[in-house]
Amino acid sequence: MKLTVIKPKCSTPEKTKRLNQVFSLAFDQAQEQLKNRKEEVSSSDLPISCEWIETSEAMSAYLSRPKQLQGRKILFVISLGDSGINLELYGMIKLIRTHPHCFEESHAGLILDGNSELYTKSMAREFAASVNAAGCLLIGRPLVEATKTLSNYMVTAANLSTDLMGAYLSSMTDLIVRLACFHPVSSTYPHLLCLHSSNAQTSNTYNLWGMVKKNLTDCCSIQEISLRNGEIVDCAGCPYSMCMHFSKKSSCYYGGTIVEEVYPAVEACDGLVMLCPNYNDAIGANLTAFINRLTALFRKRQFYDKYLFAIIVSGYSGSDIVAQQLIDSLNMNKTFLLPGHFALMETANNPGAVQKIEGIETKAKDFAENMKHYLLATD
Repeated sequence: MKLTVIKPKCSTPEKTKRLNQVFSLAFDQAQEQLKNRKEEVSSSDLPISCEWIETSEAMSAYLSRPKQLQGRKILFVISLGDSGINLELYGMIKLIRTHPHCFEESHAGLILDGNSELYTKSMAREFAASVNAAGCLLIGRPLVEATKTLSNYMVTAANLSTDLMGAYLSSMTDLIVRLACFHPVSSTYPHLLCLHSSNAQTSNTYNLWGMVKKNLTDCCSIQEISLRNGEIVDCAGCPYSMCMHFSKKSSCYYGGTIVEEVYPAVEACDGLVMLCPNYNDAIGANLTAFINRLTALFRKRQFYDKYLFAIIVSGYSGSDIVAQQLIDSLNMNKTFLLPGHFALMETANNPGAVQKIEGIETKAKDFAENMKHYLLATD
């Protein structure tokens, strides 16, 4: 098996020392672990070899040849230094954004190491959105990040009975193993869950979903749940022991629609569709409450086998910001699979304006076909 490692050079090599050391150890440990997972990785695929791309010039050379970075397993390994800015990385992002299909059928994970307590997560979700828009699938929980002090590993270290560096190493090893073992999931008749809090009569976002949905009804079962009506209580941060107590029963202290209707629907679905109108460059309050309340169910079971899709309509601009929030909360945190081109994003202000966008029916159909590509099992 060949792993493509895209590791943009850092202008200050001394800042990459920790990342290089941990990656080397994690890679060796992953090789050993994979030897014992014969049901997921055949012996002919081992040992894993690495192909490295470290400059935008090298990436440009790959992109000059059709499909060179498609259908690969890719690990993005990024050093951010003190400032959170890696100039070589920005050169690569420019290339990725101007080649919107360069990573089709590729599956990826992401490692970011910084010399600050800030910037790793914000850069991770921005970069993830860019590679996803170029067709790359991100596996569930694709991100391993390391801040300067590694304090983001305090809980993981306690759970693993190790120190912060040990938790960082373990997380990186786990990511490499999961990426190597990953195979897309599919179903002969997938079940989609659509969550929204829109007014069905006036919402451009819901209107656009209707255009997509009509291309799916022949091959998928679709359940829609509106969170618009009724009181949706947000998560209040209950003690861990209390959250675990309720999660064992797929429940939550606050009960209500989230527990009675949404939890069972999430467990049953193969794909989650989030309808997110962008009003203030943020996910709406009711949908945010759903994401926060999902923690109780998440403690019982993870969502590595479920795809995340989104339809985002902005009145002015900023759809990419909302997409990044969904990636951060549901893919990086809650482990949903992020299929390539996961979000359909448009700009429409007045009610009904989305219908007047040139070629919108074709865009909706193409998005539905992309959903089917991931969801439907093929012979």
